[in-house]
Amino acid sequence: MKVVLVSPYEIGRQPFSLAQPAAWLKNDGFNVKCVDLSVETFDLNQFKDADLIAVHLAMHAGARLAAEIIAAIHENFRNIVLCAYGLYAPVNQDYFRSLGVKHVFGGECEPDLLALCRSLRSGLKKNSASATLTRLDKIGFVVPDRSGLPSLAKYSQVVFPGNANKTVGFVEGSRGCKHLCRHCPVVPVYKGKFRVVPVDVVLEDIRQQVEAGAEHISFGDPDFLNGPTHARRIVKIMNKQYPDISWDATVKVEHILQNKSLLAEFSDMRCKFITSAVESIEDKVLLKLEKGHTASDFVEALGLLRNLGIALVPTFVPFTPWTTLTGYQRLLKTCIDLQLVNAVAPVQLSIRLLLPQGSRLLEIARNESWLNEFNPELLGYQWTHPDAKVDMLQTRVQDWVIECEDKDRSRAETFFGIWSLTHEMLESKTPTLPTELGEEVPHMTEPWYCCAEPVDNQLLHA
Repeated sequence: MKVVLVSPYEIGRQPFSLAQPAAWLKNDGFNVKCVDLSVETFDLNQFKDADLIAVHLAMHAGARLAAEIIAAIHENFRNIVLCAYGLYAPVNQDYFRSLGVKHVFGGECEPDLLALCRSLRSGLKKNSASATLTRLDKIGFVVPDRSGLPSLAKYSQVVFPGNANKTVGFVEGSRGCKHLCRHCPVVPVYKGKFRVVPVDVVLEDIRQQVEAGAEHISFGDPDFLNGPTHARRIVKIMNKQYPDISWDATVKVEHILQNKSLLAEFSDMRCKFITSAVESIEDKVLLKLEKGHTASDFVEALGLLRNLGIALVPTFVPFTPWTTLTGYQRLLKTCIDLQLVNAVAPVQLSIRLLLPQGSRLLEIARNESWLNEFNPELLGYQWTHPDAKVDMLQTRVQDWVIECEDKDRSRAETFFGIWSLTHEMLESKTPTLPTELGEEVPHMTEPWYCCAEPVDNQLLHA
């Protein structure tokens, strides 16, 4: 029996989400093929002899792409069983079922995917009852099987200023998150729970990627310090085994401040940068998002990491229903004052708040005049800012960022364009930028983000 596991897009990472279930299924004797459409061309011939196709829906952009992929597969191969799994699967199950998906799994889904495959192998009729399962209990992680994935060289690289790019291995030490930030897409599925991958499994995954050419390890956990003791064990052994390997992780601002001594150890063990979902510099917005930190906490965390020699790479959701033009201008001014212009990926200054199905933001937004209907094809609730100029600015900033990326303009040049657009919208003179905008910091060639992005629907026509 042949199973095809598909990843539409996962921010430039070689997907753990394919490698982990691939190991489970191969260990049980299944013929497994992995298709990563972020680095491979879509071709219907990849699927024609499959018995089951399971598509991983990791994030909004990937799920949008998956919709077109799933519809094309279902139209051409009616007898193939379609499955969707991942964060965006259970919350959008009705829409994906309308496209031909029969089985939907969320959370720790490997046991359920294996059970489905066993049922099909044993002769269960393909027109039998469908299933939707979201498993949150502990499972027995195994060493991911990455043998069927494209080489690491095809994925996002890490850029060290003044040096050549390095090949990156992507590892997950945990899944889920113990926090309940209102805007986070992890929360509707995991509901405040997180599950660790055993240390020996993580280390073996690191080993196989180092042997495959990885020079830097990026931990893809939603928050690497949800379990600080677990994280320390992994990094300490990794550093001892591979003293020349650098690494990065994603950590909440509040966890940075709560783990100062641990971060000092991380610095000594070659942690080069930490990505943190700062989201806003407006305390009123942070409170609505229930981020667990304040604007001053962000400044403190930035100073702490800089003193340790670890770069902070902040991410933002600058356009929300509560954003004002002057508030957005303050965000830009803060980036200037804190010398973060070269540390912030320009796309982070263009992102518009996403409200997916199940978002906790609906707890406070249900009766707001700016909230519109849920659009299943866009996988989110639409909203219109009370000030039309804010929506207009977001569109202009987004278009400018895309143009600059296409023309390979520098972060500073892109930032100045955003700075100018903002002051044009404010109908004020654009102040000259200072000469010191901050040093370049290590970063991925493909920026991290978790909110809506312009989706390139040319995937099927590449």
